[in-house]
Amino acid sequence: MLPPQMIIFYKKNIDFLIEHAVDPDKRRYLVAAEGPRHYIDLDQYGEYPYKNLPRNWDSAVQVFSADSLQKHGVVPWWILRMKWRLTKAFKEKNRTAILKISADIGHYIADAHVPLHASSNHNGQYTNQTGIHGFWESRVPELFATKEYDFVIGKAVYLAHPEKFIWERVLESAAAADTVLKTESSLNAEFPVFGKYAYEERNGLLVRQYSTSYSAQYQQRLQGMVERRMRQSIFAVASFWYTAWVDAGQPDLSKISDEEFSISELIEWEELNRQWQNGPKSERTCSN
Repeated sequence: MLPPQMIIFYKKNIDFLIEHAVDPDKRRYLVAAEGPRHYIDLDQYGEYPYKNLPRNWDSAVQVFSADSLQKHGVVPWWILRMKWRLTKAFKEKNRTAILKISADIGHYIADAHVPLHASSNHNGQYTNQTGIHGFWESRVPELFATKEYDFVIGKAVYLAHPEKFIWERVLESAAAADTVLKTESSLNAEFPVFGKYAYEERNGLLVRQYSTSYSAQYQQRLQGMVERRMRQSIFAVASFWYTAWVDAGQPDLSKISDEEFSISELIEWEELNRQWQNGPKSERTCSN
């Protein structure tokens, strides 16, 4: 839960946030640098907890080079960069920037909580489990989140050490990746062959999906993992938003316009999209 004035501000703009929460995924098909911002292949850095990978960006670059880090994903460092940007936007009381960055950072934080976003075997391509990424991330919550999951979380907290916080979350994801894969593998070996998939109508087309019964068995064997990670990601997003606001001096959000977006603001929105593909030269590549 956020402080009252933050809740009021974000609720006024909830539709806009929902619409633009998927912007980072849309950019993946347009901007080559976008993909690595969604994941990190931690298994490429030795054994858990990957102590040979510096948590500080500059230190990591000295050890592995920026190109190598980009190759294997940069999501924890990118989240810290976005937090820096959000703090700046709050300081400037720039509604367009606050909402754009809030939506973006929420997407990246959610991705960091997905176990397969911390594994090079991100879609089961190395273990004959292709499709498991969408199964865990989309199909299971699609079937059970609305009726069974509890998304009521406690108050957002101030993150005195946001870099430590996000690295702990990413390490949790990495530790859970094997469970995600092995649990599905064992279920697949035991489940009736013709019961694993079902066809459902989507937008007038029949689409093959993991069946409801297979999905229910998978969720049960994961012992609530999907719900836990979703709850943790919601808490993390709220806490990053809150921390950025506090670090900006807790500006009065009630004085920020709540009118419909003007043409000039929409133009500014698109300009920010273009500017922030790689970031201005004055901004560090990934801020800690």
